[in-house]
Amino acid sequence: MPKAYWVAHVTVTDPEPYKLYADGASAAFKKYNANVLARGGKFEDLEGTNHPRNVVIEFADMETAMACYNSEEYQAAKKHRENAGIANIIIVEGA
Repeated sequence: MPKAYWVAHVTVTDPEPYKLYADGASAAFKKYNANVLARGGKFEDLEGTNHPRNVVIEFADMETAMACYNSEEYQAAKKHRENAGIANIIIVEGA
């Protein structure tokens, strides 16, 4: 079964509630044995619209990635992000 990757591109507009989101989301990622491959850091904008924060998180498979996203822990954390930033998030199955 192929791994799955959570890919997020984010612009934080209000850092205080966003930190609450990040802390809660990290707890959800830990519960689902996610492996954070990239979170923030340097990036090169090559094409399209960019966001200054880019995140890639690896999961065992698509089912686990979706379970994490839909979990009570993640959804509770997500409420802190909703008015604290602009986010584009996808989950993609690996090759």
